[in-house]
Amino acid sequence: MISANDLFPAELAALLHFHADAGVEWLLEEEAIDRFAEFEAMKAARRPAAAQAQQQRPAAGERPAPGQAQVRPNAAARPAPAERAASGPQPAIPDGEAVQQARFVAETARSLVELKTAIEAFNGCNLKHSARSTIFASGDAESGIMVIGSAPSAEDDREGLPFSGKSGQLFDKMLAAIGLTRSSVLLTQVIPWRPPGNRAPSAAEMDICRPFIERQIALAEPKAILLLGNFSARFFFGENDTIHGLRGRWKEIAAADCVIPAIASLHPQDLLTAPVNKRLAWNDLLAFQAKLKSLSLLRN
Repeated sequence: MISANDLFPAELAALLHFHADAGVEWLLEEEAIDRFAEFEAMKAARRPAAAQAQQQRPAAGERPAPGQAQVRPNAAARPAPAERAASGPQPAIPDGEAVQQARFVAETARSLVELKTAIEAFNGCNLKHSARSTIFASGDAESGIMVIGSAPSAEDDREGLPFSGKSGQLFDKMLAAIGLTRSSVLLTQVIPWRPPGNRAPSAAEMDICRPFIERQIALAEPKAILLLGNFSARFFFGENDTIHGLRGRWKEIAAADCVIPAIASLHPQDLLTAPVNKRLAWNDLLAFQAKLKSLSLLRN
């Protein structure tokens, strides 16, 4: 076993992030626990029950006496079906039914506050069972400016906010470069729950989550939208090209009765991975800034 004292700070930080992404939330208990003694105590507690079951079990070829139930090993310790079902997360409902429920929940929400509460109570998507947080829109819903990312990252899931961590820090700088801040725009994600291991959401998961993001757009009524990332651009533009083929061009997207101009660009995480693409993102940001000025959403 490697001691923490033998690790460099960067190595220790990477190890902690690995455990956090794997779902480990607590590294230490409030008080020291002797797990070996705990295990021995559990074994000792099981011995009387096992001995009793052995005594009640009929010998080979012998049938139980009339009125005597046949006892199976560990039957007393085995939880009932209802208890087993309640012990873990319930499986999601069938995809088709989940999509219908998501549409109903979204359409009945009359405000972003109501929609947030409804999404947090919705259990029809498997992604929710593995995520810590439900990521919902934050910022100024009255600004007329909306920025939509792809799906929550590990940092977003931990913080409960879109665009967190290092990519969020870069995102703040990108907004500041064109005269915006987090508080002056509405930020959200296409998918409200982080997919395990940051994998791409499945087609069924996208269909279930679509009513939620479309309802956010309809309720906020933005005048212009900035889409960040390959997944976000494909989701709204309905094309299979890469972000390099989809970025930098204004298109219209529809949500309920709203038709809004939108432009796609690279996600901040893409820029951290390949900084050479920052010049492309800068051109997209300038185009977005020009559109906001033409709509009187940003001062000259």
